[in-house]
Amino acid sequence: MGITTVDQIVTADGYASEPDGGLSFFDAFDQTGDRTDQGQLEWLQGVDAILLGRRTYEMFSSYWPTPAADGDAVAEWINAAPRHVVSATLDSAPWGDHAAAEVHGDGALAAVSALRERYDSVVVWGSLDLTDALFAAGEVDVLRLRTVPVVIGAGRSFVPSSLGRQRLALEGSTAQATGHVATSYRVLR
Repeated sequence: MGITTVDQIVTADGYASEPDGGLSFFDAFDQTGDRTDQGQLEWLQGVDAILLGRRTYEMFSSYWPTPAADGDAVAEWINAAPRHVVSATLDSAPWGDHAAAEVHGDGALAAVSALRERYDSVVVWGSLDLTDALFAAGEVDVLRLRTVPVVIGAGRSFVPSSLGRQRLALEGSTAQATGHVATSYRVLR
């Protein structure tokens, strides 16, 4: 039975998006020198597939399989990995010149259940409505936060407000040259 990791980029005050849904805080990374997140690249070597919600799929598919992503060290991995999208509205999920993502129209829990049978490790990026459903159902095994060095004062949390207390066990934390900190927690049941 595979594990599901929610991997979110968040602000130092714990927001995964700005109040209007924007993500401009992503630019708070150190803009000088090499911005390659070696820790992310190393971690991805143990991940077998990607699961996205529809809106995040649309955002990712408009960037990662395009020339704009050329030179980004993680683009090759993202474009080669099996990609899955939870959506009740999409019939197909093209990915540029690469294999299309597989669409799961039967909901988040059914998709995660099926993917746990197929893969040892699945990452969910962004997709806040999807991750809300997974947290509420107890289907998140690992929470991985990449905290950027900025506060924004208000926004959308990376967990549903109704979740209540959820205990976590620290697996590791590493400061990156880009100025952010990657922290991984195992979700305790």
